[in-house]
Amino acid sequence: MAKNYEELRLSDDFMFGKVMEDSGLCREVLECLLGKLVGELEGIEPQREFRYAMDGKPIRLDIYTRAGEAVYDAEMQNLNHRRPEDYDLPRRSRFYQASMDADHLKKKQSYRTLPETNILFICTFDPFGEDLPQYTFRNRCDEVPELALQDGTVKYFFNCTCQGDEIPEDMQALFRYIMTGKPMDELTGKLQKAVEAGLRNEKWRSEYMKELLHDDDMREEGRAEGREEGREEERANTEREKARADALEEKVRKLEAIINKMNR
Repeated sequence: MAKNYEELRLSDDFMFGKVMEDSGLCREVLECLLGKLVGELEGIEPQREFRYAMDGKPIRLDIYTRAGEAVYDAEMQNLNHRRPEDYDLPRRSRFYQASMDADHLKKKQSYRTLPETNILFICTFDPFGEDLPQYTFRNRCDEVPELALQDGTVKYFFNCTCQGDEIPEDMQALFRYIMTGKPMDELTGKLQKAVEAGLRNEKWRSEYMKELLHDDDMREEGRAEGREEGREEERANTEREKARADALEEKVRKLEAIINKMNR
């Protein structure tokens, strides 16, 4: 069930995208998660959509931004009563990476112009079941593990359910805030104020309601297509059964003709 607008928290992707439009907050969240400075952000794009073919699968990124020569995609992920494997985050990250690269690289441009890309999945569940606060993936050689591919891509998966002394205090506070909605430090206090202001923002409310209506329309369209496909399949099955019956009847007629001829 979709949440009422008044119930939204930072862990909901709509509110996450809206709050992260604030470049200062977005930079602080990225720096908290990555444990390093990322610099000033340029052109934050919430709900950035990519589609490269009319019948191709579109994707919509929660937050897409750039800092210097690096590009960042940050995604909020909730289970919503599904299993972690249903999201197939590893292959999802692969598709996101490919879409971002294809968007950047224009015809006749050198591959060297591809930016450093960082894809962050902020999960309210443990995506790999190893009880780690963070899973970081870079491409390396199987035969020589110390040999990095250096293709300029890193994929991060954050497990906000994880708590422990080994987690930096600011990251631990951010994790707890995402899971509970209760601010724990200066950054999460600022995030909570932004969320509270967002809940009073009538423009955001209107956008959220439009998204819900659009999603409902898409689901109904999918159900209608499914029903029509079911009817088409039923018609096809009926036609196949009729064809089999006609063929069997024809065989019986031929057999009866042979038998009648033999009895004469």
